[in-house]
Amino acid sequence: MSYIDRHLLPGEVVTYRTRLHWKIFVVPVLGCLVLVALALWAMSADRKPLAIPPVVIALILLLAAWIRRRSSEFAVTNKRVIIKLGVTTTRSMELLLPKIEGITVTQSLWGRMFGFGEIVVTGSGGTQEPFDGIQSPLDFRQAVQAATDGG
Repeated sequence: MSYIDRHLLPGEVVTYRTRLHWKIFVVPVLGCLVLVALALWAMSADRKPLAIPPVVIALILLLAAWIRRRSSEFAVTNKRVIIKLGVTTTRSMELLLPKIEGITVTQSLWGRMFGFGEIVVTGSGGTQEPFDGIQSPLDFRQAVQAATDGG
């Protein structure tokens, strides 16, 4: 059961849910390609024991990115916005819908092409909470606006 599902209030319903974008795998995959090439070189150069560490490091890089993506949760409910990041060290933000003053979405050209961006949630009193690499940030903003309007 996810963090969000465990922390819903009575009568609260999730209307929109998303995660971090798959772009967080780009750097680990590129690193893995280099490490696998190094392992293949070690295998061909008759240094088989030297091939094991690069493969292990590559698997750790991929596992870390996978855990980071699986542990991130962004949700809009009929009462609030809930955002949770991390496993061992968690960062969570819960903001009641009436306390939200605005949501800023920033997308680069790549972000627009591949569907990711940064959101900044502004609460009452001017507090700003930035979250980078969110999947479908415009849909998230639209879900918050629809929930705020009561729709």
